[in-house]
Amino acid sequence: MTYNPTLRESATFDRGVIAEIQRAADTGIYDIRGWGAKRKLPHFDDLLFLGASMSRYPLEGYREKCDTDVVLGDRNAKFPLHLDIPITIAGMSFGALSGQAKEALGRGASEVGTSTTTGDGGMTGEERGQSKNLVYQYLPSRYGMNPDDLRKADAIEIVLGQGAKPGGGGMLLGQKITERVAGMRTLPMGVDQRSACRHPDWTGPDDLAIKIIELREITNWEKPIYVKVGATRTYYDVKLAVKAGADVVVVDGMQGGTAATQDVFIEHVGIPTLAAIPQAVQALQEMGQHRGSSGARGESGSVQLIVSGGIRSGADVAKAMALGADAVAIGTAALIALGDNNPRYAKQYQELGSDAGFYDDFQAGRDPAGITTQDPELSKNLDPVEGGRRLANYLRVLTMEAQTLARACGKSHLRNLEPEDLVALTVESSAMARVPLAGTTWIPGKM
Repeated sequence: MTYNPTLRESATFDRGVIAEIQRAADTGIYDIRGWGAKRKLPHFDDLLFLGASMSRYPLEGYREKCDTDVVLGDRNAKFPLHLDIPITIAGMSFGALSGQAKEALGRGASEVGTSTTTGDGGMTGEERGQSKNLVYQYLPSRYGMNPDDLRKADAIEIVLGQGAKPGGGGMLLGQKITERVAGMRTLPMGVDQRSACRHPDWTGPDDLAIKIIELREITNWEKPIYVKVGATRTYYDVKLAVKAGADVVVVDGMQGGTAATQDVFIEHVGIPTLAAIPQAVQALQEMGQHRGSSGARGESGSVQLIVSGGIRSGADVAKAMALGADAVAIGTAALIALGDNNPRYAKQYQELGSDAGFYDDFQAGRDPAGITTQDPELSKNLDPVEGGRRLANYLRVLTMEAQTLARACGKSHLRNLEPEDLVALTVESSAMARVPLAGTTWIPGKM
């Protein structure tokens, strides 16, 4: 179109909005996609570290250690998880992902000494066989759930919500429900499936406490019990999870991804990860359960906080931990490390009406990278050994980047990072993260 300086695009009804209205009018159905929120939100990029100089002394990277290990679940479990790095792999189901992708995640996580998570749909032999530390997700759908798999797991994560769709269930469209997926989930082949949005056998936090006790008894009190919530009313949700007996609380911000749900859910429900972390930390501190807080039993015996939703770099890892997380979980970034949206498949993505770096129709099952598909021919494009190696490389880079920043702040362990090491670049991020606006002592909302 020839540029016409007299034409002005509406900020409210821009071309993207117009196209969506026209699509809805043409089809009569809402838009479904994967990935996470695409709108610009306050995030870790809006924070900066205050490196050491005179008032603080940095650590020399070639001579002084900066440790990265973390223990998860030592509040009640006989066998808590001991991880070498505080970066874990979030739950992503077999069904949403191919068997090769699940195997690759297990291989990569095990190579660097961290954990991976099953996701909805049950435990696969590929993932259990390659995962040194495997967390079993216990979801409202109960797909694939059986006591034997609970006992095989190294920890159990009760999922109450997901950052991309808190209050909503997942979707797995019929083209991805193959014979194997249908068998694991006790579903008919080729029929669209929508997971429940809440657990069928309890209606509130008192029932959650009963469920946690049941799971502990099934597993002989050996396994740590996580509770995962989508970031919404985070302060209250974390307090209720701790009161119910959780060993670990997982808070997933709205930048977290999903395999498939309504676009309106992804973009308009939940709060940013940056806003959720201080609320979770405050709740833990007030209950004496945050590391180093009054009443907590030191760095062990308290409730650990895992944060997920938009973690991309070592800087994100370090900032999340400075705000109070004990560990982080990655999902979308892990898939990209495996080869998702790789430019080598640009032509195939274009044939699907998208492009490398933009593809988000994970529900369609036509992913040329072989990751978000059940098509056996497409799945062959992902070599799980090579994928695992790529993921391990990425996790090592994240860890080294986080260590570099911690040393610059004079810290000998990533868990020693603290809010005092951070400042914010915008009023919004300062208010959400509860750290001062750069160059000032002012935190909006605080007297």
